[in-house]
Amino acid sequence: MWSLETLGRVRLSRHFYFRDFLYSEIGNIHRIPNIPEDPNLAIAHGRRLCEELLDPLTETFGRIAVRSGYRSPSLNAFGNREKLNCARNDNPLECHVWDYFDGDRANAGASIVIPWFADRYAQGRDWRDLAWWLHDHLPSYSDIWFFPKLCAFNLTWRATPLKRIDSYIAPRGGLLRPGATPGETLPERRERYADFPRFRGLDLP
Repeated sequence: MWSLETLGRVRLSRHFYFRDFLYSEIGNIHRIPNIPEDPNLAIAHGRRLCEELLDPLTETFGRIAVRSGYRSPSLNAFGNREKLNCARNDNPLECHVWDYFDGDRANAGASIVIPWFADRYAQGRDWRDLAWWLHDHLPSYSDIWFFPKLCAFNLTWRATPLKRIDSYIAPRGGLLRPGATPGETLPERRERYADFPRFRGLDLP
């Protein structure tokens, strides 16, 4: 039997524990526990997200901030009913419910901020510079959604990746559709992020 304390101590990857993803404003305000219905499934999917996507970001840019991580099916369903910016549990693009399993669906996602880039974004940096960096350096990503505040973005791992990038920041809309070829060549994309830190450039023990 999993306890919430035990679950929080589960190490998902080199840099992340499950506790890093359990905080929920919706859960706290409305007193709804954010506890997985299937902890083992949530852990398995969360590990893929952390090992393949979030660890490389941390080792390149330093600390990243998790704005919204895991949501239990019951908490997410409440957020959807109350129109609190939560998609339906059965929405194919829902990424916060790591232990909702429907057919072939397997995913885990989080809304994150990269402080290194947020500082530059506040000075006018184009969000597409980061979008193309993510596309070119994180082969396991599935979908990315950018938001205006702090240039936060949802980053998702899926067993069957979509390779989709969308944004609510101008220019709004789809930057890359599933199965499409990027509208910019690789040299053009590299020019956008030429000043970014070296990939996995942190000297860690």
